[in-house]
Amino acid sequence: MKSFKKQAGFTLVEIAIVLVIVGLLLAGVLKGQELIANSRIKAGGNELASISAANNSYVDRFRRMPGDDGPLATLTARGGQWANVTVGSAPGPNGALVSAGAAVFTPVLESLGFWQHLRAAGFITGSPATIGAAAAPQNAFGGLIGVIGAAAAVTGANGNAVCLSQVPGTAARALDAQLDDGVPDAGGVRATLGAAGVNTNPGAAVAAATGYVDTSVYTVCRTL
Repeated sequence: MKSFKKQAGFTLVEIAIVLVIVGLLLAGVLKGQELIANSRIKAGGNELASISAANNSYVDRFRRMPGDDGPLATLTARGGQWANVTVGSAPGPNGALVSAGAAVFTPVLESLGFWQHLRAAGFITGSPATIGAAAAPQNAFGGLIGVIGAAAAVTGANGNAVCLSQVPGTAARALDAQLDDGVPDAGGVRATLGAAGVNTNPGAAVAAATGYVDTSVYTVCRTL
């Protein structure tokens, strides 16, 4: 005589419970990703605002903008961290940053002085002696923060600007909408097309993007 064992299986109720649990887990993951993305957008906006505020505070204290202050001998004579500053205004204070449009995130000239002067004055953290790409602070999207003078800025932009590199399309659109008009080639916030993992310079008369694409990456600049 052969004995047959009844094969156990999942009931419809058990399967339904499993599907509900899987759905809740997926919803939690997606919600978590949304929260992370929103927190980065908020942090990016705060970074743009804080650099602008630091710039304004410097102007209030010294009556010149950071990077456009000097000459160098006058700066180093202030003592303390100012002794580490290597860049003064050139050719002289004129209210505009002398910068290289192709080196926004590897600052040189007065765009390097901008970071050195803010750090020496205590408005942002870090050593004023830092040069090159290391002088540009990191941003919330894994890229860098840079500054650019009006003469080398995004086509159509007005005045000196602070920029964030490696900003995803959805975040770039949200930043522009929160801070300006949501249009990448108009207003006080301009955006140029970048590349993933690359700190793409927005300067040297680069044209602003005509619209935001979610899957693209941008460099977003705001007038100081």
